[in-house]
Amino acid sequence: MEYSSFPLGGFSRFLLYSSGIPSLSTLILDMSHSLYRSEDVSLVQLYLPTESVRPVMLALGELSTIHFKDLNRDVVAFHRSFVREIRLLDEAERQLRYLHSEIALNSIEIPDHYHTTNYEITLETITIEDIIDKISRLEVRVRQLVESSRSLNANYLQQLEYSNVLSKVDAFFAKSTNAHNHFDINTDNGSVLAGEDDATAPLIENALELGTTGSFNSEDTNARTSISLDFVTGIIPSVKFQFLERILWRTLRGNLYIYQTRADESVIRENEDVEEKTVFLVFAHGTQILSRIRRISESLGATLFSVDEDSSIRTGQVQQVNGNISDIFAVLENTRSALYTELAFIAEHISSWESILHKDKAVYQAMNLFSYDQNHKCLIAEGWCPTANLPLVQKTLRDVSDLVDSQAPSILNIIRTKETPPTYFRVNKFTEAFQSLIDSYGVATYREVNHGIVAIVTFPFLFAIMFGDLGHGAIMAAVALMFIMHEKKLATKKDMDEILGMIFYGRYMVLLMGLFSMYVGFIYNDLFSKPMSLFTSRWAWPVKSEDTNARAIQTGTYPIGIDPAWHSADNNLLFMNSYKMKVSVVIGVIHMTYCLFLSLSNYRFFKRKLDIYAVFLPSLIFLEAIFGYLVITIIYKWSVDWKGNDWQPPSLLNMLILMFLSPGKIEEPLFRGQKQLQILLVLASLICIPWLLCVKPYFLWREHSQQDVRYQSVNDPQNIDEEALLNTENEEPQEEGFDFGEIVIHQVIHTIEFCLGCISHTASYLRLWALSLAHNQLSTVLWNMTLANAFQMTGVVGSIFIVILFAFWFIVTCLVLVAMEGTSAMLHSLRLHWVEGMSKHFEGEGYAFTPFTFLQSAAE
Repeated sequence: MEYSSFPLGGFSRFLLYSSGIPSLSTLILDMSHSLYRSEDVSLVQLYLPTESVRPVMLALGELSTIHFKDLNRDVVAFHRSFVREIRLLDEAERQLRYLHSEIALNSIEIPDHYHTTNYEITLETITIEDIIDKISRLEVRVRQLVESSRSLNANYLQQLEYSNVLSKVDAFFAKSTNAHNHFDINTDNGSVLAGEDDATAPLIENALELGTTGSFNSEDTNARTSISLDFVTGIIPSVKFQFLERILWRTLRGNLYIYQTRADESVIRENEDVEEKTVFLVFAHGTQILSRIRRISESLGATLFSVDEDSSIRTGQVQQVNGNISDIFAVLENTRSALYTELAFIAEHISSWESILHKDKAVYQAMNLFSYDQNHKCLIAEGWCPTANLPLVQKTLRDVSDLVDSQAPSILNIIRTKETPPTYFRVNKFTEAFQSLIDSYGVATYREVNHGIVAIVTFPFLFAIMFGDLGHGAIMAAVALMFIMHEKKLATKKDMDEILGMIFYGRYMVLLMGLFSMYVGFIYNDLFSKPMSLFTSRWAWPVKSEDTNARAIQTGTYPIGIDPAWHSADNNLLFMNSYKMKVSVVIGVIHMTYCLFLSLSNYRFFKRKLDIYAVFLPSLIFLEAIFGYLVITIIYKWSVDWKGNDWQPPSLLNMLILMFLSPGKIEEPLFRGQKQLQILLVLASLICIPWLLCVKPYFLWREHSQQDVRYQSVNDPQNIDEEALLNTENEEPQEEGFDFGEIVIHQVIHTIEFCLGCISHTASYLRLWALSLAHNQLSTVLWNMTLANAFQMTGVVGSIFIVILFAFWFIVTCLVLVAMEGTSAMLHSLRLHWVEGMSKHFEGEGYAFTPFTFLQSAAE
């Protein structure tokens, strides 16, 4: 099937200047959508004529509002309708990646935003096929220029090395008295002499064993024998020269002479490898030996050159090589200039081409999910769309049909279905990070209570209880504010570090974590582990005391937070441990109770009355009868003036243990009627266990039994209508059959998990106390080891040490106490939400709403 090419320029103007879409988009963005539950999503069916399907899909991709279903599940990917188009786009993307790499190699800057006017004018007359063809021609042209440039550059470097070798050979022979490789043999000592210069010492010992064809003229003791020697010359990387020298020496058994010198800087500088090279000459005799020297040299990466022994011929070679260098350099510069011009042109348009190809590829991939109607010549698509966005989609379909003058309009139908829609939460830059945090654990069931909106407050608050310090929280909030103030600039940065990218993504979360930490630190009265005396202490020390340990006298109640006098008291750690431990239990029980009430909201919304009476009520009673009672006793114990009443405050831990081990036995009474109340609470909690275990399975079994009797006649084969035998291809998925054993097992697991979980989860909240204590103690140790010592010094030395130790203290504070400890506290807070909180209400059986969009393509 063929589809007409749509002029991208006209569609671009449609998206930019259409009066309908921006107004509706603004209206939708301004609508107040609740995050408490996922949005209402409808199943829609689209009939798209072939002449307008592509522009319609381009418009829908910009809207990012429809999650398309795959109507071709039985068709393998390679046999779908638009595989050929996708392969062409893949090839074009590969070509763009190659061009992109060449642009980067030539250090050409790619503008982030191409000129709008030029882009609009260009797309007026160019279709996607024209762009693909142009990219292909540009790739061929660039490859040719790159290959030519590399070949010319290699030839240019080779000629430079040749010129350098010629100059080094001339210099070598200039030092010798005989430059024609004619050497004399002194028969008195049997050695080969390179002329009469002492600098050219014996070349080959025992030259008579060479078997050369030189002529020997012996006259007395001064007899001379003339031997003709040849040589091999070339250039090799300096790191390999020592291997060449050793191999040649061992292979030829020392019957050679090697001369080596460092290549000129011009050769090293022009070489891309930027490695030192060595020019060498190897003198030996015999054709086979010289051939062996050449093979060994080439195997080690040496480049050999033909250099004549005659100085006049070498002069001609030098002139020819220098001429070649000039000619090659001129051609090379022209080739590089042409390549740079082509790449500069491509760099101006490559961003727009990449965007167009990514969008078109996404369009064809989505169209592969559609079915084709042969009779009406149209594509049929099904997908999920937020109900609030349906007017926008309908308006878009009408506008695109008018723009392309389609003979048949695009039609949108809403389909009623029992199929579970995807879960969609409309988020913004503030709520996105919190929602992503919850979705990492699991996607909420459709229309289930969203724990993400709860985490906006509870996540930073639980973090702050563990991290609470006014100074550390201020540092964290300042970092987040810096990211927020520069978010527009940072949002367009593509090469951001991974860690910085994570912080930027969760900048608003980090801001709340810092602000909550400042608040809790204010309550703890901690500023970098030091107290703040904002108000007069309500503890007074006696003027005279006979005891070795003085006891402060309480004169009132500190207005807010912890009295600073506690920080200097000997029993500070004992008091803060008791306080933070009890606060952790109170906060934990409140958090679990709140999350349990979210399950009640779910049951009421889905009209599951049985779950309210058979699951929620026994769960609430069990939790509150034990741990709710513990919270009340903690608050009551805080409220009583035990010293004024001369009573000994009882141990709440022993009270809770004896409450179940010895019901009715009270060793240290807390209030009147405690015995009767605890017996009642124990009985209530014990009753809740069989209530939670048996009631729901029983009522489900009874309801199913009644339905079996009621619809027995319907299942009679004689009552089956012929209409029931029609094609059932598009029938809704059938519900699973009733399995009483599976329900019982599920309820047993849930009961055990909840009852034991209430105990383990409450204990798990003690991490709030443990991490807060560790954070405070680590901050105290760091202060005492750095600034506390610096403040004890005086004079110039003291001033210098204060500056040095302050810098050390601040760096360690940021890296360890803020970054590392903050990460640890964040992970513990995340665990308390995923396990302790969400287990009380979260079902997480949904699947994410993944609309057809171009945003992901642009990000890639």
